[in-house]
Amino acid sequence: MLDDFLIRAALAGIGAALAAAPLGCFVVWRRMAYFGDATAHAAILGVALALALSISVFAGALAVALVMGLAVSTLSARDHAVDTLLGVMAHSALAFGLVAASFLTNIRIDLMAYLFGDILAVSRTDLGVIWGGAALVLALVAWRWQAMLTATLNPELARAAGIDPRREQLVLTLALALVVAVAIKVVGALLITALLIIPAASARPFARTPEAMALLAVGVGIAAALAGLGASLNFDTPAGPSIVAAAALGFALSTAITAFRRN
Repeated sequence: MLDDFLIRAALAGIGAALAAAPLGCFVVWRRMAYFGDATAHAAILGVALALALSISVFAGALAVALVMGLAVSTLSARDHAVDTLLGVMAHSALAFGLVAASFLTNIRIDLMAYLFGDILAVSRTDLGVIWGGAALVLALVAWRWQAMLTATLNPELARAAGIDPRREQLVLTLALALVVAVAIKVVGALLITALLIIPAASARPFARTPEAMALLAVGVGIAAALAGLGASLNFDTPAGPSIVAAAALGFALSTAITAFRRN
C-alpha cells in the first residue's frame, strides 16, 4: 500500500497535523506566532549544515531549530523586546540558511522543497521519521499537558503549585523544534507556522475546554491536509501551499459561522 505516493503523502500530512495541531493551541494561547516563525526559519540553516556534514536532514533541522528556540527563550527572559528580537532572529536565520545552501556546490539541493514542502516526494523513510516525530511530540504534550496548560493560563498559580513556568517553556520549545523537523518535508519552513496556528485558531470558537480545542484542531489539520492534497491532485497546484490554503478556508468558514451565531 505504501508504494502509492499519494498514500504516503496523505499519511505524511496526517502525521504532521497530529504533531502540529495540539502544540498550535499553546502557540495561539501564548501568542507565540513569531516564535514559531523563528524556529521554522532556522531549520533551513539546519538543512544546509546537515547536507554539508552528510548527516540526517531531520537531525540537522531539529538541532538548529532547538538552538534557535533556546536562544530566543533565554534572550526574551532578559527583558529584550520580544517582537523585535524574534523578527531579527527569524529573518537572519533564514538568510544565513540560504547563504549556507548556496555554498553546497557539490550537493544537489532543491531549496523550494524545503521552503514550501514536497509532500508528494515523501519516502517510506521520511514517513517513518514523520510518524516517529509525531509520536514523540504527542507523548511529550500528553505528559506535560496539565503543567504547560497551568503555566500558560496563570504563571503565578503554576508557581504556587510547584510548577516552574520556565521549565514548561523549555518543554514547549523542544516540542516546537520536533514539529519543525517533522513538518519541513510536508509544508516547508515558510509554511510550518501556518500549520501550527490556523487549525488551532479555527477550532477555538467551538471548543469549551482546552482538551476539546486540541482535538478539534487535530481534526481541522487532518481535513486541511487531505483537502489540500486533493486540490493539488485535481488542479495541479503545489501541495504544501494547497494544504495551508485549505486550512485558511477552514478558518474563514469558522469565522463566518461564529459571526452568524453571534448575530
